[in-house]
Order: sequence, then structure tokens, then C-alpha cells
Amino acid sequence: MRIATKRVSMRSESAKPANDFVPLCAPLIRGNEWKYIKECLDTNWVSSVGSFVDRFERMVADYVGAKHAVATINGTAALHIALIVAGVQPNDEVLVSTLSFIAPANAVRYVGGWPVFIDADPQYWQMDPQKVVDFLEEDCVWQAGSLYNKATKRRVTAVLPVHILGHPVHMDPILEAARKYNLIVIEDATESLGSKYKERMAGQLGDIACFSFNGNKIITTGGGGMIVTDCEAWADKARYLTTQAKDEPVEFIHDEIGYNYRLTNIQAAMGCAQMEQLNQYISAKREITATYTQMFSGVAGLDPAREAPWARNNSWMFTVLVDESKFGMSRRDLMHRLRAANVETRPLWQPLHLSPAHRGSAATSCETAERIQQNALSLPCSVGLTEGDQKRVVECILPAR
Repeated sequence: MRIATKRVSMRSESAKPANDFVPLCAPLIRGNEWKYIKECLDTNWVSSVGSFVDRFERMVADYVGAKHAVATINGTAALHIALIVAGVQPNDEVLVSTLSFIAPANAVRYVGGWPVFIDADPQYWQMDPQKVVDFLEEDCVWQAGSLYNKATKRRVTAVLPVHILGHPVHMDPILEAARKYNLIVIEDATESLGSKYKERMAGQLGDIACFSFNGNKIITTGGGGMIVTDCEAWADKARYLTTQAKDEPVEFIHDEIGYNYRLTNIQAAMGCAQMEQLNQYISAKREITATYTQMFSGVAGLDPAREAPWARNNSWMFTVLVDESKFGMSRRDLMHRLRAANVETRPLWQPLHLSPAHRGSAATSCETAERIQQNALSLPCSVGLTEGDQKRVVECILPAR
């Protein structure tokens, strides 16, 4: 077996001993993180106020191409606040990708709304734009200046596409339909910082967007999230709500219910250091994806996630479909084999229309998402994954081939 030899420097280390743990997606700390965090400690600017918070917001906004950014304590908090400032009201419905981590659906419920789960498209596994259009055209009715779900009688006010695994959703048909029916588009770009849709950055496609900087994301602040938008009023409102809605900070007067959702200066300092390396991280991730794809080319029953011609995936998470009838082993059995070799893998999330936590929510027919989830397995793809470790993963999957 041959692994491509051209590597960025962060992947040049030798493999670990054969029994050492290979994590699924671990952070890489190799830049100015220590320097910037030490500055916070030396100056006592360690909490939710400090120069690094402002700097981190500006870095993310500039990178994405948004006018405004508001840092939050995590991606779920960003989604919660984005829904509030976008005007989603109790009992409103929001179209949400069913093949996604549960956070966006939970955030819709936080504001008293209801998710409507939309199936994945079979080629790229993202929210299916045709299912969105069909639902809006066939299952809804326009009444008195608003769109209503015929079955539930609830008002439909927003679409929340989730760019999963680093690949963007095919947004143009969704945006066209949303404009037709006066719906807000809230991007969940938590996994897709640096991904592009037709040369436009994920996070700059709809009306407002959210990112996550959890420990397994392409860059990390340990936790943390970000709201980005071109709407100054929404950004101001988000900043107000994430800092406990202080109307008079000296006398502690609050006219609204606020939230303690502000990112700390220490976390922002780490984020600044990580942002300085983002493009290198994306290059490393894409190279890992290219190597896996090459190694699995022509192997019956292994079908890696594909990249659309209109997309540039940041390759956050490398995922493959395992067809048991062709590969000779189920996704679950392959996961157990790799676990026995001390290699971490992960199935995709339970499709949200099947989640007991979201009983009572509406959904389109979601057979594609169910099929993908039953067969998908994500493989180790840390930014710092070495050539040797990637070779070890491949050899565990393809022994004696």
C-alpha cells in the first residue's frame, strides 16, 4: 500500500506504537496559544471582557466576510441567540436538517419554536433543497402575509440549514424559496469554518450564521461559538443578550431577560492563535481526505463522502459509507474492529426526526438520512494526524488487501 508522500509539516511525525490510541479528531496546539493565554494571565484579563474577545470577533468576521461577529460561550448558545434576534417566536416552525447534531433542533425549542425536519440529499448528505422547496410549495399555505404549515397550522418563519461534516449545503434554491416566502435563513456553520459555496464562505450565505469552536472542531477555543451577520441591529441585540441584557451596568438594571453566554478572554486568546493557522489546518484536513479517498478507491462497499463541484469542503470530518453486502462487514463491525486496534471512530448522529427528544415535531419523508446514518462511519482525521497513523487506520480497514 502506498500513501502519498507530500505532507505539510504538521503531519511529518512518525507513527505511534501499534497499540497507541489514535483519536478521531483531536485539537492541534502549536502556535501562539501559550503566548496569548499567558498575556491574559499576566494582565488579569481572564474573564468575559478583554482585548482578545474583540480581536477574535474581528478575525472571524473578516475571514468569513461578515460585517459583524459576536462571540459566545458555545455554538449552541450562538444558535439560541441567533434565533431570538432573527425574530423566531413561540410556536413558529423552523426547517432544520434532520441529519445533524441535535443542537439546532434544541435551540429552536429553547425559543418555543418547533423544528420541521428535512431529509438529506443522497449525493452530499446535506439538507435536500428540493425537499425544502416541495415542503414550502405543497405542504404550506400563504395566509395574511405569512406562511403556515397546513398540517400543524403553525407559522413557518425560518430555515436552518446545517453544513454537516464541513461540506456546505446547496444554498441557492433554499435562499430563493426563503426570499419568496419572507423566511429568515439561519446557517448552522458550526462544522464548516473555511468551507466555500460557489466561492462564498459558509456563514455568509444567509441572514445570520453560527460557528462552534468545541475541542473537535477545525479550530478550537476549548468551547466557544460565534454569531456572524451583516445586520448591525441583530449584532447589537446579540451582544446585549449574551451579556445578561444590561441596560444600566453600574446600577444593574435589566429591561429584558438576558443570558450569560459571553466568551472569556482566555478562550478568545486561544481562538486568535488558532485562527492564525486556519488555512494551514484546512490544507492538512483536505490532504488527509485525499489520501483516504485514494486508498479506498475501487474498494467495493466503501464510499467516501463526496465534494460537490460547487463546493470547497474544509474536510472537518472524513466519513465513509460501509455497504455490508459489498464490503463483507457492517459499519458497526468495522467500528468494533478499529476500536479493538485502539483507533477511535464514530457513527453519525441519530436523524433528528427519530429522536425521542423531538416527538411532536413535523418532518418530511427522511429515508435518505436514515440510510446514510445506518452505514456511515467517521475515521480519524485530526489536523495533526501523521502519515503513519493514517496508514495504520487504512491497514486496519483493509487487512491483507
